Amino acid sequence: MSSKEAQLLANEQGVDLVEIAANANPPVVKIIDWGKYQYQKMKEDAKNRKKAREKQSELKQMKIGLKISDNDLNIKVRKMRGFLDDGDRVKILIIFRGREMAHKEIGNELLNRVVELLGEGIVVEGKPQMNGRNLSAQVRKK
Repeated sequence: MSSKEAQLLANEQGVDLVEIAANANPPVVKIIDWGKYQYQKMKEDAKNRKKAREKQSELKQMKIGLKISDNDLNIKVRKMRGFLDDGDRVKILIIFRGREMAHKEIGNELLNRVVELLGEGIVVEGKPQMNGRNLSAQVRKK
């Protein structure tokens, strides 16, 4: 169909004539409602972004000192459970200050206690590692 006929047909229907493939011989055009097309495209893009965000799990970080009280520890564990329920992974950092570096076994005990408080259904990824003055381990939900 000639371009003039296509333009007349589009004007009669009250829609737009949109070029799809300019490099083709002859160029390919489509008769569509441009506003409706843009709206549907925008909705589809938003849906795809939402799905991509849902699949992506973040890595949250929780810092804990060796001298933390039981109540403060319970609050941090509750916050970590919330992160894990949202599908995120949590990096637990046990921070050593000053002469606490001489007692790394206390840090390991605290880390084991935190994992125990988190409950079942939690997996520790890899073994705990010392990075400078920090003992770290990552946990995720099964």
